Amino acid sequence: MGKLTAWLCEACRAWRTKYPQGTCRACGVRAAVNDDQGCKLCWHQFLAAGGRKGGADLLEANRFGQQLFIANLRHASAGQRRGTRRHRTEHPAADPPLVFTPVAHRQLVLFPALDRDLQRGRTYGFPAPADPVMGAFLDAFVVDYAEKHGWSLTATKIVRRGLSIALGLQDTPGAPLRATDILRLQPVGTNTLRLLEVSAAAGLLEDDREPAVDKWFSTAIAALPEQMSHELGRWYVVMTRGSMTPPRSKPRSEQTIRLYLRWSLPALNAWAAAGHTTLREITTDDVREVLPGSGNPRATMGQGLRCLFRVLKAHRVIFFNPIGSIRTGTHETRQPMPLPASALREAINSTDPARAAVTAIVAFHGLRSGQVRKLQLTDIHDGRLHVDQRVIPLAQPVRDRLAAWLAYREKRWPKTTNPHLFISRRTALDNSPVGIAWVNTSMGMTVQEVREDRILNELHTNGGDIRRLCDMFGLSIPGAARYSAVLTHPDLVDA
Repeated sequence: MGKLTAWLCEACRAWRTKYPQGTCRACGVRAAVNDDQGCKLCWHQFLAAGGRKGGADLLEANRFGQQLFIANLRHASAGQRRGTRRHRTEHPAADPPLVFTPVAHRQLVLFPALDRDLQRGRTYGFPAPADPVMGAFLDAFVVDYAEKHGWSLTATKIVRRGLSIALGLQDTPGAPLRATDILRLQPVGTNTLRLLEVSAAAGLLEDDREPAVDKWFSTAIAALPEQMSHELGRWYVVMTRGSMTPPRSKPRSEQTIRLYLRWSLPALNAWAAAGHTTLREITTDDVREVLPGSGNPRATMGQGLRCLFRVLKAHRVIFFNPIGSIRTGTHETRQPMPLPASALREAINSTDPARAAVTAIVAFHGLRSGQVRKLQLTDIHDGRLHVDQRVIPLAQPVRDRLAAWLAYREKRWPKTTNPHLFISRRTALDNSPVGIAWVNTSMGMTVQEVREDRILNELHTNGGDIRRLCDMFGLSIPGAARYSAVLTHPDLVDA
């Protein structure tokens, strides 16, 4: 009641401020009166009776007393009944979205090799953006982009500051930002990955970075003779880009290229140390000398050299394949073994919501790492998991831990727009999935180890039914047979 009385007094104080003191001709009380010599209460009773349009008079309307009312509410309703137009605040029209077209030229610099002293800039300040229009466009774009992706105010401020610094250090005002120039801003304390992301989304990024695999390849063959390095460079071009001329081939993945070259490097370094300067000099006896005797080292080196010589001979870089008639064997398969029950129990009952949820969904349903990383929020509904055209009823322990993870996710990143089920501090600001390193680190073990443990447990329970393994875990017949081969292993029987 105290708050209501204070509010009514505030409304009366506004009435007294607006009108002078006088005697109300309806009730005879001395108070603030309007132009018709009526106080606030008598005037509202007059309006309730219809006002001038109703043919009433101030004295006639107040002859039998007044009806009490809450201040400033009756006036609004009466005004609406009379059709009066209430005051509306005029909002200025929104500014049209900025449009920016980058320049097509590049300004040549006199000393391109010199690096800027960023620490001096942190002390004395950085120059303002050389192109104000581009700066205003990117600043407005960052604010809109951050709002759509649920960025915090601190993250938005850091990116805006980083873009302002990058624009101030441009050699060509108005040109797209170069990725290498943005990456040099790491000592300043800005988030270069977000700068690259925003610049690319705005269409103002020139990605001039050297691919990591290119840099790794150049470093790996730096100690080899020049002619041998040139031949390996030809192999590398075919592997990364493929070949549109006979013999045609498709590009290979970065991981495959790294493996083949890593397996071949011991042999290449040995030949270079022996005085060979080109792969054309390598004979079958030279290959036999460097090949290990047996096991996986022999199989892996043989596979790498076989790919190397086969590609070079097909493209007529060499004239003879020295490893063509040598048998190197195949990789030795590793038998899957179960994990200790205590390790799984500790991970599933962990107080970390991410660790408990990831471990539970893999330990109960045997998902692969790629499936876990790419799971989206819409893949789980009605207590079922929809993945790879399969519908998996979720176990109750998995539901409980997923519910705890989702509650933590909502509390930790309430504004994130990432549609994936599992997100991290890094991916919460965009729409990319978490990395395999995050998944394995969260679990404290690899996804493959937990998946193999689950498959072995199911195999032991159903008595070796391979068809059931294929249906439950999406395995092929040869893949399921690999697990059935260890059904009678002593460690598995004891488990």
